[in-house]
Amino acid sequence: QAQLVESGGGLVQAGGSLTLSCVASGDTFSNYAMAWFRQSSGKEREFVAAIDWSDSGRTFYADSVKGRFTISRDNAKDTLYLQMNSLKPEDTAVYYCAAGHSPVVTTSPYRYWGQGTQVTVSS
Repeated sequence: QAQLVESGGGLVQAGGSLTLSCVASGDTFSNYAMAWFRQSSGKEREFVAAIDWSDSGRTFYADSVKGRFTISRDNAKDTLYLQMNSLKPEDTAVYYCAAGHSPVVTTSPYRYWGQGTQVTVSS
């Protein structure tokens, strides 16, 4: 059964950095676009970043994280990454990785989802 497992979340001060990882198994994830979404308390899940299927694929970012976050993938390791720099309190959320056929900003086209990892940024 296909599975995505996130890790790397935690508590960090504003201005700090974290790197999230998402390890995929059970399917050929090199064939999929992958993305990060986040959901904070009382809000809908929102798009953060996406990357096309290849290691050097196109990347897409939400305006709120552009210039601070970097999405990347290593298909040999079936792993997706999100490097987060200059973190702000408003980045506090549960972060989810997802896999789908296209790197889109809406949630419904994604076929697989991880269970999420909490990121908390203190002021």
